[in-house]
Amino acid sequence: MAGGFGVSAGGGDFEAKITPLVIISCIMAASGGLMFGYDIGISGGVTSMPDFLKKFFPAVYKKQQTPGLDSNYCKYDNQGLQLFTSSLYLAALMATFVASYSTKMLGRKMTMLIAGIFFCVGTVFNAAAHNLAMLIIGRILLGCGVGFANQAIPLFLSEVAPTRIRGALNILFQLNITIGILVANLINYGTSKLTDGTGWRISLGLAGVPALMLTVGSLIVVDTPNSLIQRGQLEAGKAVLKRIRGIDNVDPEYLEIVEASRVAAEVKNPFRNLLKRRNQPSLIIGIMMQVFQQFTGINAIMFYAPVLFQTLGFKSDASLYSAVITGLVNVLSTVVSIVIVDKAGRRMLLLEAGVQMFLSQMGVAVVMGLKVKDKTNTLGHGLGVLVVILICSFVASFAWSWGPLGWLIPSETFALEARSAGQSIAVFTNMLFTFIIAQAFLSMLCTMKSGIFFFFSAWVLLMTLFTVFLIPETKNVPIEEMNDRVWKKHWFWKRFMDEWDMEAPKGHA
Repeated sequence: MAGGFGVSAGGGDFEAKITPLVIISCIMAASGGLMFGYDIGISGGVTSMPDFLKKFFPAVYKKQQTPGLDSNYCKYDNQGLQLFTSSLYLAALMATFVASYSTKMLGRKMTMLIAGIFFCVGTVFNAAAHNLAMLIIGRILLGCGVGFANQAIPLFLSEVAPTRIRGALNILFQLNITIGILVANLINYGTSKLTDGTGWRISLGLAGVPALMLTVGSLIVVDTPNSLIQRGQLEAGKAVLKRIRGIDNVDPEYLEIVEASRVAAEVKNPFRNLLKRRNQPSLIIGIMMQVFQQFTGINAIMFYAPVLFQTLGFKSDASLYSAVITGLVNVLSTVVSIVIVDKAGRRMLLLEAGVQMFLSQMGVAVVMGLKVKDKTNTLGHGLGVLVVILICSFVASFAWSWGPLGWLIPSETFALEARSAGQSIAVFTNMLFTFIIAQAFLSMLCTMKSGIFFFFSAWVLLMTLFTVFLIPETKNVPIEEMNDRVWKKHWFWKRFMDEWDMEAPKGHA
């Protein structure tokens, strides 16, 4: 889903202990994922609360309350309401490139602090909002926080983690996003029962908890050795490396980081370098995986789960309860990915999930098409439960595949010289299409009705075919051997590798 970016830095196995400093640092940094997930989950529940709609979106509220105006598919179709959700991702999109600069020049630690401050200020604006302008400004500030956090936190996690658990810690950020969504759904379920009209303020205001966790955490953690060495602080970088690895002899890893920083510094225009023929396979896969990740329809479901369940005929409490169930499935299935991703392989998870997501979406589309019309709803309890099961099946398969792997696979395949620029392009693409889906979904639901699930099913079929033919297996392949063991042996991508031996900087795979 939106957010969650991992970069695997380094390829070989170096001697390292899993130290308390690493564990604490990763927990503190990953709290940014909680904030991002909370923002995703909270918006759908809040936008289904009558008091919130009455204050900020009276036209939508009138549709709900006036007999004859209510439509199962169009009751929430309002551009302002969609802008409340999508403005966060538009701001994140714009902040990404500024954050890329700050991550390089100021370090991962400082960039995380900036993200935390944005989150705190944005939360204050949202919780205290008296008009739509304050609400949108708050979302924009939160979006800036997302842009800075998505740029710095996964880099931080990758660079402090020992190689043997780097993949799992990359997915830890995604796991925290799913936990944030679940917590938001639980809070929405509780605040929706309040009768004094303050439920939405409490839901939005409690975002301050993970925001403060990230802000305080960024003050506590040390910056990464890679960041310190990249900024010329060689001795400080080596000292931090000894602390996080728990050993004195860190020379092999230290020398590789120094060499990697030297080579990266020689690339004068990283974005132009990204367009070189040898970098095009990883660029194409990185971009397409972000596009496909959004066109699974996952964010449409997670943003608007309570709204969607109300469209299906569930009452307000029941719709929020159903959203909590899907949030829990999301968390548990992401844990499954952490456990099996390095055993089962990336392609197997993507292909299995492609089949499961396709069948689940088609099932929902058929049931809705037959039972939920624009003005009538004959879904019934039994079929309602079936729809929840199908949506949970879809969410589960996404959470152990395209959710974490949509970020992990590109991070494994970008060469060092193109990694920073590649990350920026991937985050930008993800936020762009997250914004498009968030802004368009309720209007698409109104226009296409149950056909929207056929629309997403077609995309799932397309991305599964893309996986079959164009996504290579990267399980257990060291970064520096990716060229020889993956790209040069792939039936299609090998034709892009003809310039590598002539142009690739020394030391690159």
